[in-house]
Amino acid sequence: MGAQSKENNTYEIAKKSLKNAIEELDLSTEVYERLKDCDRVLEATLPVKMDDGSLHIFKGYRAQHNNVLGPYKGGVRFHPEVDLDEAKALSIWMTIKCAVARIPFGGGKGAVACEPLQMSPQELERLSRQYIRSMAPILGARMDIPAPDINTNAQVMTWMVDEYCQLKGCGEPGMITGKPLVLGGSAGRETATGQGVMFAVREAAKALNFPLKNATLAVQGYGNVGSSAARFLVKEGCKLVAVADVFGGVYDEDGLDAEELYRYCRQTGTVKDYPESKGSITTEELFALDCDIIVPAALENQITAEVASKIKARLIGEGANGPTTPEADEVLKEKGVFVVPDILANSGGVTTSYFEWVQNNYAYYWTAEEVSRRLELKMVEAFSHVYEYMQNFNKEITMREAAFMYAVQRLAEAMKLRGWVS
Repeated sequence: MGAQSKENNTYEIAKKSLKNAIEELDLSTEVYERLKDCDRVLEATLPVKMDDGSLHIFKGYRAQHNNVLGPYKGGVRFHPEVDLDEAKALSIWMTIKCAVARIPFGGGKGAVACEPLQMSPQELERLSRQYIRSMAPILGARMDIPAPDINTNAQVMTWMVDEYCQLKGCGEPGMITGKPLVLGGSAGRETATGQGVMFAVREAAKALNFPLKNATLAVQGYGNVGSSAARFLVKEGCKLVAVADVFGGVYDEDGLDAEELYRYCRQTGTVKDYPESKGSITTEELFALDCDIIVPAALENQITAEVASKIKARLIGEGANGPTTPEADEVLKEKGVFVVPDILANSGGVTTSYFEWVQNNYAYYWTAEEVSRRLELKMVEAFSHVYEYMQNFNKEITMREAAFMYAVQRLAEAMKLRGWVS
């Protein structure tokens, strides 16, 4: 992330994608004016007592983009380089993602600028609770429903829901998702985003008429999303040949054991120096590999035009949010690389968060098998809708363009029916 120029500013990219979709659909300029900005943004100072007794002031954000289809929904990330523009961009993408997945939520996003890896569990708990105290007036199961994101997890969600319920004086488990099972979480939620990536890649491979069996796979990022996607794709027959993270990477043309690598990564915090691999690899080398499928599952703006020019893969399934720049999209389009965009490929997370919210609301919980079955149906349906839209549009468009247009058309229709736009 870091300091962003106007060209790679995620908020500007998100607004440009909206504008392009609205112009292609010949919709009213009112639609763009309604969608380019967030309905509400809250920026807060978060004073937290550190373990050494000092007081540290953190910056916290919550962006609520559009709720025409339902309550705002979106994760909370802890990262040293997050800012308000990033939160707003991610909230826009979440609105689009929910519309593509046809689930009754709008887009939201939360963030705290902090160094979570350098904080103790006690400091993280105090920060999590302070974030909720600051944001509580605009959160709730019918208003805005947070979830885990980068550097947040089920434990962080537990502190947050506990703080919220203490503030409100009542139990409201549906105000947040990604909770532990014992506190109302959903079976399958932890691996849902990665499993959704697998379903999306599988459907894309079918559309492209190439089998996943022995298809070579490279994954950038081996956190929750990347490791889950890799493990599910290997079960579908793919051969995992390379993985890279922020610390380094590993390569083995004969195939890496996705499960063993996952356990190693959980123990060490990185895939670097995994002893069962045949060599090391950098992120740049990973993207340039002669392989069939690449899953970018790290941060934004990883595939630039320069990186895209070296990509040899046939298929990219975006596990991360915004990993490909607009300039790179053009390069990939010219090269004929099929990209399943983030707003479709990684929607398994918010879809299963929706399942968790539903289960919380009527206090009846599904088995892991039932969650997986329902997730597969939703992912296959979403891919089918976008792919059909792409094929039937009156000119050649990419899956990303089709997904945005499909979503914007649904949002515009809903806003018009409500009287928000003419």
